[in-house]
Amino acid sequence: MKRTKHECGLDRCFLCRTCLKEWLPALEVHRQTYQVKKGEQIFKEGEKVTGVYFVYEGNVKVHKKWGPDKELIIRFAKKGAIIGHRGLGTNLYYPVSGTALENGIVCYIPIDIFEASLKVNHELTYELMMFFADELQESERKMRNLAHMPVKGRIAQALFSLKDKFGLTVEGFIDIELTRQDLASYAGATYETVFRIINELVSEGVITTMGKSIKILDPEKLAVFVSDTDLFQDGSSKKKQLLS
Repeated sequence: MKRTKHECGLDRCFLCRTCLKEWLPALEVHRQTYQVKKGEQIFKEGEKVTGVYFVYEGNVKVHKKWGPDKELIIRFAKKGAIIGHRGLGTNLYYPVSGTALENGIVCYIPIDIFEASLKVNHELTYELMMFFADELQESERKMRNLAHMPVKGRIAQALFSLKDKFGLTVEGFIDIELTRQDLASYAGATYETVFRIINELVSEGVITTMGKSIKILDPEKLAVFVSDTDLFQDGSSKKKQLLS
């Protein structure tokens, strides 16, 4: 990564929005900003933790090794989000990797400064705790789906999740471009399976594609693959949630 003098308004990221105003000058002194190129690793699974990062521009995937030559995408991070926080704790090694999906800028906070920030800023500590709780629930849901949900349902769920997180473009496409391999890694499927199912959904008129972009044409039909599984006690309410 390349250092940059890009100025931060100290009001956009998860850290700055929840810190006391009196603490912001300390962050200004110790933070470092880096330019990242598409495909560049920001931190690597197994490396010793030196700090946490906040996405200033661009999108980042957080992923973990899944077998000798595969990966599982844990989550996506967009502007303002924290990454590298999974390395917090007594075993200070990153359990996941972070890779830029496009050219962007990240803000780096050394681990000692971040830990000091948690001790001083109670709102930050509370919000991080709630964020960890949400991440834990999402991880448990994904692991349950990997074990029980058919692959077509996992791909449908992945598309809804991406739409909820990134929104839509003016043309109605999900506002993030992903390779089929990244979509496969996010859904916990093989590239070949995702390629086949995407083509099936296109031929059925459920979705349409333009390059790496995907548009959901028939959300009700797509939701059937998720809500018709036995994973939800109330399939109708789950369907409403997906379509909202």
